[in-house]
Amino acid sequence: MAAAPISEALKRIKPSATIAVTQKARELAAAGEKVIGLGAGEPDFDTPENIKAAAIKAIQDGKTKYTDVDGIPELKQAICAKFKRENGLEYKPSQINVSPGGKPVIFNAFVATLNPGDEVVIPTPYWVSYPEMALICGGVPVFAEAKAADAYKLKPEALEAAITPKTKWLILNSPSNPSGAAYTKEELQALADVLLRHPQVWILTDDMYEHLVYDGFKFWTIAQVEPRLYERTLTMNGVSKAYSMTGWRIGYAGGPEALIKGMAKVMSQTTSNPSSISQWAAVEALNGTQDFIPRHQELFKKRRDLMVNMLNQTEELRCPTPEGAFYVYPDCSRAIGKTSGGGKLITDDEAFAAALLEEEKVAVVFGSAFGLSPAFRISYATATEKLEEAGRRIQRFCGNLKK
Repeated sequence: MAAAPISEALKRIKPSATIAVTQKARELAAAGEKVIGLGAGEPDFDTPENIKAAAIKAIQDGKTKYTDVDGIPELKQAICAKFKRENGLEYKPSQINVSPGGKPVIFNAFVATLNPGDEVVIPTPYWVSYPEMALICGGVPVFAEAKAADAYKLKPEALEAAITPKTKWLILNSPSNPSGAAYTKEELQALADVLLRHPQVWILTDDMYEHLVYDGFKFWTIAQVEPRLYERTLTMNGVSKAYSMTGWRIGYAGGPEALIKGMAKVMSQTTSNPSSISQWAAVEALNGTQDFIPRHQELFKKRRDLMVNMLNQTEELRCPTPEGAFYVYPDCSRAIGKTSGGGKLITDDEAFAAALLEEEKVAVVFGSAFGLSPAFRISYATATEKLEEAGRRIQRFCGNLKK
């Protein structure tokens, strides 16, 4: 049998580690193992009823045909209203892109703008897909470390050091996947001051976790903080996290009209439009009641506090308290070099995660997948009783480690 003709672009990228861990946990559970999966970045709440009802009505009304390639006018209007209402950003419908998920927003922007050798600055730890999407589009990921000592937030001097004449984009994710770190207005302004000195750098802000912030934290996005960056910022968001609509696959962005047109051109020859039914559901999500969001915030905050407290009760783990999202990113450096209760040498965070899954049936994602080790990511977007049991298993695993 002939080998598949694999492209050079495909050879440049790795599979998603988060998807791989989630799949592994599902396989073990299907085989009868009592696995607790903490790998998936997906709220465990159901999609709100008013949103589901809007989708059903769209089906009943026959709104099941092709739509405009990058979004129906009604959804673009709803997105414009959302940006103005919540972020103080003025966009026209011609400045709005709607894609089948947040990933395609980023991918379409990169296809539309990156030339071979263009650099994309990505703070570490990063969401696993950022560098791979840059690579597949011919770009060069350049990593700027956001240290644990700085609560995993990029400092202006680290950003300055990462920028070169070849820099095309900076990706800024707040609150962050995987760390949950979120930038204050002052911290964003400090980064903006650097960017104002480098007019060739465009900014892609991934605001997907905007509504998942805790302890009174106020969310800001960089074009809101520094209006002089508005003309070279793509402000991305979506309905997947705040509205529990991961499977509906709707991401969106506001940006300069020429960039938005380029992204639509890419879509016209690839995905075409997002699901018409999902688009009408997203209209209701953005325009309808938001009263469930504070309730979800409060429950996520309790889960965050539970996990941070249980992880920090171990000798081997140090876990900062993040401002947002539904992830914690504990440092496991004190476990490196030890041997697990099952006899596995913990050589790095990947070995830690593998032994934890094998011996205690808890699935987490190792930190090297996110570009900053030794650590691992836990998603606490799951039932509280499962988190409590997972915390006990992690504590037992760490308690069994030996020098």
